[in-house]
Amino acid sequence: MSYSVEISRNNPTAFLFAIDRSGSMSEVTPEGMSKAQMLSDVMNRLFSELILKCAKSEGTRNYFEIGVIGYDTTIGIVNPLTGALAQEWLNPISLFETNPLRLEERRKKIPDGAGGIIETTVKFPVWFDPIAEGGTPMCSALQIAYDVLNYWCATHPNAYPPLFVHITDGQSTDGDPEELAQKIHQLSTNDGNVLVFNIHLSSKGGKEVIMPSSVYGLPDSYAEKLFRMSSYLPSVMATMARREGIEDISSESRCFAYNVKDLATLVALLDIGTRAAMDVVAMDR
Repeated sequence: MSYSVEISRNNPTAFLFAIDRSGSMSEVTPEGMSKAQMLSDVMNRLFSELILKCAKSEGTRNYFEIGVIGYDTTIGIVNPLTGALAQEWLNPISLFETNPLRLEERRKKIPDGAGGIIETTVKFPVWFDPIAEGGTPMCSALQIAYDVLNYWCATHPNAYPPLFVHITDGQSTDGDPEELAQKIHQLSTNDGNVLVFNIHLSSKGGKEVIMPSSVYGLPDSYAEKLFRMSSYLPSVMATMARREGIEDISSESRCFAYNVKDLATLVALLDIGTRAAMDVVAMDR
C-alpha cells in the first residue's frame, strides 16, 4: 500500500464518482433538502474546490481526471454531465472549469472583519442537477466503473491510484454488487490499488458510523455488505480522518460511512479522499 507517487500534469490521477439517483433519493434530510439535492450541491462544490486547487497563473493544471456515473432505472446508467463533459466518462479538470451547465447566484455568509457576519451573493457553478426516480441498478453502474477504471489503470501504469467513490441510499435492484466492488478494488497502478469508498445515505435512522474497523454496530446485512465492498483506509487518509475528529480509526478501518445525514459530514468525507491526492501533487511543475 503506497499511494505516494507524485501527481503532475504529465502523470495525473483520477476521481470517479457513482451516484444513486433512484426514487428514494427524494427523501428529505434533517437540513430540509432532498438527499439528491444535498448530493448535487456537495458534488458541484467539490468540483469548484478541485478547480481552485489546480489553478495557476497560466491556467488550470490537469492534475486530475474526473468523472460521474449516475444510475437509476428510469433513465439508466448515464454520464449526468453535459456538453463537452458528456463525451467521455473521465475528463481533465480544466474541461470542468470551462464547461459548467450554468452559474447560479447564491447567498453566502462571510465574516465582516469586525467580529460580525454579513451575507453576500456569490456565483455558484452547477455541473449537474439532482434526479431521483426509479430503481437502483447498482451492479450495472459498478460494471461501468470497473470498465472505465480498468482501462485508465492500464493506460496510466505509473500513476497515483484512482479514487472511486460510490454514494447510495438503497439496496441494489439488479443483483449482488459485492463481487464487482472487489474487482474494482483489485485494479491497480504500480503505486497501489484503486481506493473504493462507499457512503450510505441511510433512511433508517440510528447512529452515524464513520470509517469503522468492523461490522459491529451496523444495523443489517446490507450495511455489512457495503462495509466489505470498501477498501481499507490508507495511513495517509487515516491521519486526515483523525484531524477531522473521526474517532477510533485503526489499521482495520474501511473507506465506508453509514447513515450519513448532513451536508457537513458528506463534505468532510469527500475532502479526506481528495485531499490525500493533493498532498502528493507536484505543485511546482
